[in-house]
Amino acid sequence: MVRRAEPADAAEVARLLHDFNTEYDEPTPGVEVLTERVGRMMAEGEMTVLLGGEGPDGLAVLRFRPCFWIGSLTAHLQELYVAPARRGQGIGRALLGAAMETAREQGAAHMDLGTSTDDTAARALYESCGFTNREGAPDGPVMLYYERDL
Repeated sequence: MVRRAEPADAAEVARLLHDFNTEYDEPTPGVEVLTERVGRMMAEGEMTVLLGGEGPDGLAVLRFRPCFWIGSLTAHLQELYVAPARRGQGIGRALLGAAMETAREQGAAHMDLGTSTDDTAARALYESCGFTNREGAPDGPVMLYYERDL
């Protein structure tokens, strides 16, 4: 149900990424540009992509970086997306589980991700798999994610 994408899958990955941003009214450079970027980044080992479903119908995009706090890699789940018609069928949970396993296999000891407060389905999935947005302890302060264009 979940497999690791290869550079030859770049067009399918690009289609899913484009659909993801289009669904949420976010800018996208288009499938053609994304295909080139994704193919290059996968070939150079800059990103790991997992595909789920038959279509494929979903993806998980992982990026890895060394972390001086823990002395190993940290995995960043940059994107997790399932096509609307296939949601509720376990594809997202399978992708998230495979992403965590892939991260462990790559030597990561930590995974982080970001999502919006109104994406309750994604938040429920992440929390059911042990992710937290609380610092330190279950009753610690809520962690926030900030970003900015440069």
